[in-house]
Amino acid sequence: MKPTKGNSGVGAHLPGQPATVSAAAAATGGIGSGSFIEAEIDEELFKFNSDDTPLMNLMLRAKRVKVNSPEVDHYMIDEPRHTLKVSETLEETGGMQTVLHFDIADQNIARPHTTLLVKGIDGYDATGQYLTVGKSLMLFVVAIDSGTNCPIVRAVNGRKNAPEDEFSIIPRIPAGTEVVILANSLYETQKEVDPELIVPQPTRVYLQKRGMNQVVSDYFDSQKKRVPFSKAVIAEQAISNFKVRGNRTLWAGRAGKFRMNVDKMGMQTVYCTEGLRWQFKREVQHSKRWTVGDMIGLAKMFFTGEDVPKSALLLAGKNLLEEIQRIDFSKHPEIQISTRTNALGWSVTSYHTVFGDIEIKREPTLDRLGWSNSGALIGENRLVHYVYSAEHSFSDRVEGEEATRNGILIWDALALKGSCHIWIEGEGSPALDGAVAIRMWDSEEAPEDTYDGAVYYLTSDCPGISERARTGQMWQVSKQENEASEEIDVWTLYTGEVELR
Repeated sequence: MKPTKGNSGVGAHLPGQPATVSAAAAATGGIGSGSFIEAEIDEELFKFNSDDTPLMNLMLRAKRVKVNSPEVDHYMIDEPRHTLKVSETLEETGGMQTVLHFDIADQNIARPHTTLLVKGIDGYDATGQYLTVGKSLMLFVVAIDSGTNCPIVRAVNGRKNAPEDEFSIIPRIPAGTEVVILANSLYETQKEVDPELIVPQPTRVYLQKRGMNQVVSDYFDSQKKRVPFSKAVIAEQAISNFKVRGNRTLWAGRAGKFRMNVDKMGMQTVYCTEGLRWQFKREVQHSKRWTVGDMIGLAKMFFTGEDVPKSALLLAGKNLLEEIQRIDFSKHPEIQISTRTNALGWSVTSYHTVFGDIEIKREPTLDRLGWSNSGALIGENRLVHYVYSAEHSFSDRVEGEEATRNGILIWDALALKGSCHIWIEGEGSPALDGAVAIRMWDSEEAPEDTYDGAVYYLTSDCPGISERARTGQMWQVSKQENEASEEIDVWTLYTGEVELR
């Protein structure tokens, strides 16, 4: 039997073969059973990839949830929304109250007695006669309109016809205006308010059962002479291979469920778990050279979103790691770079920014999957390890054979929690369906190769987009037709919210 070649082209593997004298002889150049002797082996060689599965090691340190089914409803719960956008322009009517229109998905968020701060619209002083420049208008939700399901609002600090008026007039509020949700405000004797109805949408997660078997013949086990591969080293290498393949699955596996007919057991169900790569809701599209501004922007997006993690770990492919290493930080002494051992016991490169620290570690599996220019920025405390059957080993005699079967079985899955996680896409692939794609932009001119819904993070002021487009903001483009039926780009400030489904 001819050994197969590994990644380096060395013929040293016999896939699926038991550890017998004949199989070992075939793997070592045909050494006969009577001359089963070989020079001493450097056993440290078999430990070189002990740090080769960072994601799996991260999973083992994640929050562990014991479940009673291989199918789990996973809730990727995010922080509550804090802003809404007006969907239709509200003209000044002169009345005490009117309906404020929001998109269908946002209509039930602002409940009665809630106060709303209208960004960009100035309010008035206590007399209602003088505009207070820079002090925003605030609205009070009176009730919900039965016809539109949108909130009926009145102005708290609007314009008054006379200082003694009981109510003030709501000014014009353009479509697209951002509204910040504040606390509710109750009247003197009130104690009942609408309950907070939070109904998150679950994602079905499949737990994959993985196993590793090793068969050792009694004759092989009984050899007293030094053999090319001791039993212990064979076991170590088998477990290492089991972990490496499992690590690839944790990254790139695709969810699936199917049935198959098994001899003596009938119909059985096979589950395949969804890899972490396909779970990200935010992607940074980045195919150019990395700059200091890009790194600061990445930290800002990660630590200042709706979901704020405690720490940031960047698992990077080799090319992305090289690009980050080449950034010139000499003009930015406020950004500290150091090598340290983190809480997981890994030696990492730490980038300190005012937003938080990013710990960077190479993930060899990304290179093997063809994602050398990409990486994953993960919140360590935002991972969930679902376990249906804890990892356990077994040792059985092979029926009808003079051999022993040793093995490992585990049934689990890894899932992301919250929306802080960011996938850095450096291969030029399009964004996944349902994910928000963000591009870094450092020019004063507006980008030309845009598509409807694209989001840009500005690393410099960009008057080409808008006079209000400043460094550190995110702007989204939408394709619309003008009066001449020509397609034009319409830019709006993007709040950075991510919808979790």
